[in-house]
Amino acid sequence: MNRKESHVLHLDILSLFPEAIEPYLSSSVLARAKRTGTVDICVTNFRDFSEDRHKTVDDYPFGGGAGMLLKAPPLFAAVDHVRALRNLEYAPRVIMMTPQGRTFNQAVARELKKERHLIFLCGHYEGFDDRVRQHLATDELSIGDFVLTGGELAALVVVDAVVRLMPGVLGNEESPKQDSHENGMLEYPQYTRPRKFREWEVPEVLLSGHHENIEAWRRREALANTCRNRPDLFMKLPLDERERSEIVRYVNGYLEN
Repeated sequence: MNRKESHVLHLDILSLFPEAIEPYLSSSVLARAKRTGTVDICVTNFRDFSEDRHKTVDDYPFGGGAGMLLKAPPLFAAVDHVRALRNLEYAPRVIMMTPQGRTFNQAVARELKKERHLIFLCGHYEGFDDRVRQHLATDELSIGDFVLTGGELAALVVVDAVVRLMPGVLGNEESPKQDSHENGMLEYPQYTRPRKFREWEVPEVLLSGHHENIEAWRRREALANTCRNRPDLFMKLPLDERERSEIVRYVNGYLEN
Protein backbone atom coordinates (compact mmCIF):
# COMPACT_ATOMS: atom_id res chain seq x y z
CA MET A 1 0.00 0.00 0.00
CA ASN A 2 1.26 3.41 -0.94
CA ARG A 3 0.82 5.71 2.07
CA LYS A 4 0.71 8.71 -0.25
CA GLU A 5 -2.40 7.28 -1.89
CA SER A 6 -4.18 6.31 1.32
CA HIS A 7 -4.55 7.12 4.99
CA VAL A 8 -4.90 5.28 8.25
CA LEU A 9 -8.53 4.95 9.29
CA HIS A 10 -8.97 5.19 13.06
CA LEU A 11 -11.96 3.24 14.36
CA ASP A 12 -13.26 3.25 17.92
CA ILE A 13 -16.15 1.04 18.99
CA LEU A 14 -17.82 1.89 22.30
CA SER A 15 -19.61 -1.11 23.74
CA LEU A 16 -20.69 -2.75 26.98
CA PHE A 17 -19.52 -6.10 25.59
CA PRO A 18 -16.02 -5.80 24.08
CA GLU A 19 -15.60 -9.57 24.37
CA ALA A 20 -18.33 -10.01 21.76
CA ILE A 21 -16.45 -7.79 19.28
CA GLU A 22 -12.77 -8.64 19.65
CA PRO A 23 -12.84 -12.14 18.03
CA TYR A 24 -14.27 -10.79 14.78
CA LEU A 25 -11.75 -7.95 14.68
CA SER A 26 -8.98 -10.55 15.01
CA SER A 27 -10.10 -12.59 11.99
CA SER A 28 -9.85 -12.49 8.21
CA VAL A 29 -9.88 -9.15 6.40
CA LEU A 30 -10.08 -6.98 9.51
CA ALA A 31 -7.10 -8.71 11.09
CA ARG A 32 -5.09 -8.18 7.89
CA ALA A 33 -6.06 -4.51 7.77
CA LYS A 34 -4.87 -4.07 11.36
CA ARG A 35 -1.58 -5.87 10.65
CA THR A 36 -0.79 -3.73 7.64
CA GLY A 37 -1.63 -0.52 9.49
CA THR A 38 -4.45 0.40 7.12
CA VAL A 39 -6.80 0.69 10.06
CA ASP A 40 -6.35 1.21 13.78
CA ILE A 41 -9.26 -0.31 15.71
CA CYS A 42 -9.89 0.03 19.43
CA VAL A 43 -12.81 -1.23 21.51
CA THR A 44 -13.72 0.68 24.68
CA ASN A 45 -16.13 -0.40 27.40
CA PHE A 46 -18.06 2.74 28.23
CA ARG A 47 -19.12 1.20 31.55
CA ASP A 48 -15.64 2.21 32.71
CA PHE A 49 -16.78 5.84 32.48
CA SER A 50 -19.78 5.52 34.74
CA GLU A 51 -19.88 8.18 37.46
CA ASP A 52 -21.00 5.96 40.37
CA ARG A 53 -19.33 3.18 42.28
CA HIS A 54 -21.77 0.58 40.91
CA LYS A 55 -20.73 1.41 37.33
CA THR A 56 -24.34 2.08 36.33
CA VAL A 57 -24.89 2.94 32.67
CA ASP A 58 -28.69 2.70 32.44
CA ASP A 59 -31.70 4.18 34.20
CA TYR A 60 -35.51 4.41 34.01
CA PRO A 61 -36.94 6.85 31.46
CA PHE A 62 -38.57 10.05 32.70
CA GLY A 63 -42.32 9.88 32.12
CA GLY A 64 -42.42 6.13 32.60
CA GLY A 65 -42.41 3.34 30.06
CA ALA A 66 -41.00 -0.13 29.63
CA GLY A 67 -37.30 -0.88 29.77
CA MET A 68 -34.20 1.11 30.62
CA LEU A 69 -32.24 3.76 28.73
CA LEU A 70 -28.50 4.22 28.38
CA LYS A 71 -27.45 7.29 30.34
CA ALA A 72 -25.74 10.19 28.60
CA PRO A 73 -22.78 10.87 30.96
CA PRO A 74 -20.84 7.60 30.45
CA LEU A 75 -21.10 7.88 26.68
CA PHE A 76 -20.03 11.53 26.55
CA ALA A 77 -17.11 10.77 28.89
CA ALA A 78 -16.05 7.74 26.82
CA VAL A 79 -16.07 9.74 23.57
CA ASP A 80 -14.07 12.55 25.21
CA HIS A 81 -11.57 9.92 26.38
CA VAL A 82 -10.99 8.28 22.98
CA ARG A 83 -10.72 11.65 21.26
CA ALA A 84 -8.07 12.78 23.75
CA LEU A 85 -6.28 9.44 23.48
CA ARG A 86 -6.07 9.71 19.70
CA ASN A 87 -4.90 13.33 19.98
CA LEU A 88 -6.30 14.02 16.54
CA GLU A 89 -6.62 17.51 15.11
CA TYR A 90 -9.94 16.85 13.41
CA ALA A 91 -13.40 16.06 14.75
CA PRO A 92 -14.44 12.43 14.29
CA ARG A 93 -17.79 11.25 13.05
CA VAL A 94 -19.66 9.71 15.96
CA ILE A 95 -22.03 7.06 14.63
CA MET A 96 -24.94 5.91 16.74
CA MET A 97 -26.16 2.47 15.67
CA THR A 98 -29.95 2.60 15.93
CA PRO A 99 -32.95 1.18 14.03
CA GLN A 100 -34.10 4.79 13.70
CA GLY A 101 -31.07 5.79 11.62
CA ARG A 102 -30.69 6.11 7.86
CA THR A 103 -30.22 2.79 6.16
CA PHE A 104 -26.60 1.77 5.67
CA ASN A 105 -25.65 0.78 2.11
CA GLN A 106 -22.64 0.60 -0.18
CA ALA A 107 -22.78 4.29 -0.99
CA VAL A 108 -22.56 5.13 2.72
CA ALA A 109 -19.65 2.68 3.07
CA ARG A 110 -17.78 4.53 0.31
CA GLU A 111 -18.56 7.82 2.05
CA LEU A 112 -17.25 6.63 5.42
CA LYS A 113 -14.03 5.13 4.06
CA LYS A 114 -12.85 8.66 3.21
CA GLU A 115 -12.97 9.67 6.88
CA ARG A 116 -9.99 9.70 9.23
CA HIS A 117 -11.72 8.76 12.49
CA LEU A 118 -15.04 6.99 13.15
CA ILE A 119 -16.50 6.34 16.59
CA PHE A 120 -19.35 3.81 16.88
CA LEU A 121 -21.82 3.86 19.76
CA CYS A 122 -23.37 0.45 20.42
CA GLY A 123 -26.72 0.69 22.17
CA HIS A 124 -28.54 -1.72 24.47
CA TYR A 125 -31.77 -1.86 26.45
CA GLU A 126 -34.43 0.51 25.06
CA GLY A 127 -31.89 2.82 23.46
CA PHE A 128 -30.08 6.05 24.28
CA ASP A 129 -30.93 9.13 26.30
CA ASP A 130 -31.87 11.45 23.43
CA ARG A 131 -29.18 13.96 24.39
CA VAL A 132 -26.70 11.46 22.94
CA ARG A 133 -28.46 11.73 19.59
CA GLN A 134 -28.84 15.49 19.75
CA HIS A 135 -25.46 16.56 21.08
CA LEU A 136 -22.94 13.73 20.69
CA ALA A 137 -23.73 11.67 17.60
CA THR A 138 -23.03 13.12 14.17
CA ASP A 139 -24.67 10.22 12.34
CA GLU A 140 -27.40 7.66 13.00
CA LEU A 141 -27.17 4.42 11.04
CA SER A 142 -29.37 1.34 10.75
CA ILE A 143 -28.54 -1.91 8.95
CA GLY A 144 -32.20 -2.70 8.33
CA ASP A 145 -35.78 -2.53 9.51
CA PHE A 146 -35.44 -4.85 12.47
CA VAL A 147 -34.28 -4.67 16.08
CA LEU A 148 -31.19 -6.35 17.54
CA THR A 149 -30.35 -6.94 21.19
CA GLY A 150 -27.40 -4.59 20.91
CA GLY A 151 -25.52 -2.45 18.44
CA GLU A 152 -22.37 -4.59 18.31
CA LEU A 153 -23.42 -6.70 15.32
CA ALA A 154 -24.60 -3.63 13.45
CA ALA A 155 -21.35 -1.78 14.12
CA LEU A 156 -19.31 -4.76 12.91
CA VAL A 157 -21.35 -4.90 9.71
CA VAL A 158 -20.53 -1.25 9.00
CA VAL A 159 -16.87 -1.60 9.98
CA ASP A 160 -16.40 -4.67 7.77
CA ALA A 161 -18.06 -3.04 4.76
CA VAL A 162 -15.97 0.12 5.14
CA VAL A 163 -12.60 -1.50 5.84
CA ARG A 164 -12.76 -3.88 2.88
CA LEU A 165 -12.92 -0.82 0.61
CA MET A 166 -9.61 0.53 1.93
CA PRO A 167 -6.68 0.22 -0.53
CA GLY A 168 -4.62 -2.92 -0.10
CA VAL A 169 -7.00 -4.68 2.29
CA LEU A 170 -8.38 -7.28 -0.14
CA GLY A 171 -5.14 -7.80 -2.04
CA ASN A 172 -6.84 -7.45 -5.43
CA GLU A 173 -7.82 -3.82 -6.02
CA GLU A 174 -10.42 -4.90 -8.59
CA SER A 175 -12.38 -7.07 -6.14
CA PRO A 176 -14.53 -4.34 -4.55
CA LYS A 177 -15.40 -2.92 -7.98
CA GLN A 178 -17.13 -6.20 -8.88
CA ASP A 179 -19.15 -6.52 -5.67
CA SER A 180 -22.92 -6.38 -5.57
CA HIS A 181 -24.23 -2.80 -5.15
CA GLU A 182 -20.92 -1.24 -6.17
CA ASN A 183 -22.41 -0.10 -9.50
CA GLY A 184 -26.07 -0.14 -8.52
CA MET A 185 -26.56 -3.76 -9.58
CA LEU A 186 -26.33 -7.13 -7.93
CA GLU A 187 -23.36 -9.26 -8.92
CA TYR A 188 -23.44 -11.73 -11.83
CA PRO A 189 -23.29 -15.53 -11.17
CA GLN A 190 -19.81 -17.04 -10.78
CA TYR A 191 -18.52 -20.61 -11.04
CA THR A 192 -15.37 -22.59 -10.30
CA ARG A 193 -14.19 -26.17 -10.78
CA PRO A 194 -15.41 -28.80 -11.39
CA ARG A 195 -16.79 -27.89 -14.79
CA LYS A 196 -19.67 -30.31 -14.24
CA PHE A 197 -21.12 -31.06 -10.81
CA ARG A 198 -23.86 -33.69 -10.76
CA GLU A 199 -26.03 -32.66 -13.72
CA TRP A 200 -25.16 -28.96 -13.55
CA GLU A 201 -22.57 -27.51 -15.95
CA VAL A 202 -20.78 -24.18 -16.06
CA PRO A 203 -22.28 -21.92 -18.77
CA GLU A 204 -20.42 -22.51 -22.02
CA VAL A 205 -19.71 -18.83 -22.63
CA LEU A 206 -17.44 -18.71 -19.55
CA LEU A 207 -15.25 -21.42 -21.07
CA SER A 208 -15.02 -19.78 -24.49
CA GLY A 209 -12.12 -17.43 -23.77
CA HIS A 210 -14.02 -14.74 -25.70
CA HIS A 211 -13.74 -11.80 -23.30
CA GLU A 212 -16.24 -9.57 -25.07
CA ASN A 213 -18.91 -12.27 -24.99
CA ILE A 214 -18.11 -13.06 -21.36
CA GLU A 215 -18.48 -9.41 -20.35
CA ALA A 216 -21.77 -9.14 -22.26
CA TRP A 217 -23.05 -12.31 -20.51
CA ARG A 218 -21.99 -11.02 -17.10
CA ARG A 219 -23.73 -7.70 -17.63
CA ARG A 220 -26.93 -9.38 -18.76
CA GLU A 221 -26.91 -11.80 -15.82
CA ALA A 222 -26.15 -9.00 -13.34
CA LEU A 223 -29.09 -7.03 -14.70
CA ALA A 224 -31.28 -10.13 -14.57
CA ASN A 225 -30.26 -10.87 -10.97
CA THR A 226 -31.10 -7.30 -10.03
CA CYS A 227 -34.44 -7.43 -11.83
CA ARG A 228 -35.41 -10.74 -10.16
CA ASN A 229 -34.25 -10.03 -6.63
CA ARG A 230 -34.22 -6.24 -6.28
CA PRO A 231 -36.69 -4.68 -8.73
CA ASP A 232 -36.44 -1.45 -6.73
CA LEU A 233 -32.76 -1.17 -7.68
CA PHE A 234 -33.41 -2.32 -11.24
CA MET A 235 -35.86 0.52 -11.88
CA LYS A 236 -33.23 3.05 -10.79
CA LEU A 237 -30.58 1.85 -13.25
CA PRO A 238 -29.83 4.20 -16.18
CA LEU A 239 -31.07 1.84 -18.91
CA ASP A 240 -32.88 2.74 -22.09
CA GLU A 241 -36.36 1.25 -22.53
CA ARG A 242 -35.16 -1.30 -25.08
CA GLU A 243 -32.54 -2.80 -22.76
CA ARG A 244 -34.89 -2.69 -19.78
CA SER A 245 -37.61 -4.50 -21.73
CA GLU A 246 -35.15 -7.11 -23.00
CA ILE A 247 -34.01 -7.93 -19.46
CA VAL A 248 -37.60 -8.15 -18.18
CA ARG A 249 -38.47 -10.57 -21.03
CA TYR A 250 -35.33 -12.59 -20.30
CA VAL A 251 -36.21 -12.85 -16.60
CA ASN A 252 -39.83 -13.73 -17.32
CA GLY A 253 -38.70 -16.47 -19.70
CA TYR A 254 -36.30 -17.81 -17.05
CA LEU A 255 -39.05 -17.86 -14.41
CA GLU A 256 -41.47 -19.65 -16.74
CA ASN A 257 -38.92 -22.42 -17.27
